[in-house]
Amino acid sequence: MKSFLLKLAVLLVVALALTSTLLHSQNQPPTFVIVNAQVSDGSDSPLKKVNVRVNGDRIAKIGLFKPAPGEQIIDAQGLVLSPGFIDMHNHSTEGLDSDPLAETQISQGITTVVLGADGDSPWPIGAWLDTRRKNSASLNVATLFGHATVRSLVLGKDFQRIATPEEIQKMTALAEDAMNEGALGVSSGLEYDVASYSTTEEVVALAEVAAKHGGFYETHIRDEGNKSFSALDEEIAIGQRAHIPVEHSHIKVSTVAVWGKAPEYINVIEAARKRGLDILADCYPYDAWHSNIKVLMPDKQYTNQQSVEKALTDTGGPDTVTITEFAPHPEYAGHNIAELAKEHKVSTTDMYIQIIKEGDAANTEASIIGKSMIDRDIQAFYQQPWVMVASDGGIGSQHPRGAGTFPRVLGLYVREKHWLTLPEAIHKMTGLPAQRLGWKDRGTLREGAYADLVLFNPATVIDRSTFGKPFELATGIEKVFVSGTLVWSDAKATGGKPGRVIPSDTPIKRDDRKAAKSESAPGAVSE
Repeated sequence: MKSFLLKLAVLLVVALALTSTLLHSQNQPPTFVIVNAQVSDGSDSPLKKVNVRVNGDRIAKIGLFKPAPGEQIIDAQGLVLSPGFIDMHNHSTEGLDSDPLAETQISQGITTVVLGADGDSPWPIGAWLDTRRKNSASLNVATLFGHATVRSLVLGKDFQRIATPEEIQKMTALAEDAMNEGALGVSSGLEYDVASYSTTEEVVALAEVAAKHGGFYETHIRDEGNKSFSALDEEIAIGQRAHIPVEHSHIKVSTVAVWGKAPEYINVIEAARKRGLDILADCYPYDAWHSNIKVLMPDKQYTNQQSVEKALTDTGGPDTVTITEFAPHPEYAGHNIAELAKEHKVSTTDMYIQIIKEGDAANTEASIIGKSMIDRDIQAFYQQPWVMVASDGGIGSQHPRGAGTFPRVLGLYVREKHWLTLPEAIHKMTGLPAQRLGWKDRGTLREGAYADLVLFNPATVIDRSTFGKPFELATGIEKVFVSGTLVWSDAKATGGKPGRVIPSDTPIKRDDRKAAKSESAPGAVSE
């Protein structure tokens, strides 16, 4: 009897093991081989025609091998195979809840988004990441913690002042929590209302916490227009004083006074890099930005006629500022300030002030698109080896960058304008952001790396989103895989949601990074 029971127990264990293996295999992505593609490894090296085998969620083999009999084959003749695009600056935090398939993102070839930019992040970080694990999306997600988010938690509505040492200490304690819970670093939006009252010292304190945990500092600097050079000095000082790698968000020079000064701006960054500061930047491929209407006024004199007139002139004129959303007057959407002023038979400054007052009364702000950059500056920035591609868009973005950024670079800046070679552009979308993140197993196409992959047609890839129709999907992105699972094919989402939370769901190998230890740059500001 004992012998019989023992045999029965062994059989049950074997059966359970086989069942577990079968269920596991059913949940695993299949093995397949991509043949005949021109393959980029994520560096700026020339493309090669090799075969790529994917086994489960990893790249198993790359080379001139023959697929095994019966193995699934994807013929990619005429297509380019690259690592999945990493969007270093994405605003899909809320959008992932309503649209986990993220079609405007995966249709661009994006396989990973880094959220929490511009000083505004989900909170608490740990709880938000847990929610994302339980409600997976089609792409991978990671997040920074926001300086303004932490500042608001400590100061509440009393934020229009310099924080006390005790308050900064409370902020750093929250920063410790965020980094321990999985944030990749800290972001700031020093041009925006809550953060604009902070000192350089306050930001340095939070950046030091992120640095201690191996994180980086991503920043929308204090001014991207007339005072953009002093704001750049502050950014460099923060990086040097906190001994932290820096990511300069959506690099630009965006008022008339600094148009054409991209080469000088680049020289300042190059000098900091030569002094040892690890600073990279990202850029979106459009000559217009998207923000709230108060950003136009660096002096915050929103109802001062002279200040408003100067601000509108600096940005290129009232016809360059278009309302995208305004709750008190939805009919304003799609019209610029000059058009609205003419319709209401008032001056453009009065029209701006009216919108401000109506917004304040309703406790809201108008969202705007400001067309205030020029092509030669955008080209100069993109041609720097330390500038990557990032959208500053996301699910539901009213700016065409939300659905078109990566295909636009490939179609317009590579194929049509020849600003970049194809390998250079792919590197700016894959290997370079992975470098900033310290990731060795994403943003690269090599054996053992995660199978986040994009197949696209270099002859047809292009954006279709416009300022009038910002949600139009791009064309030319043929297939997108996330961890080996097909999420985009035949111009539609497959319904797969294999996206993971990074870094906590998937151990990521991080590069050893030595933060810069040079002295603070002269000219740093404290506002």
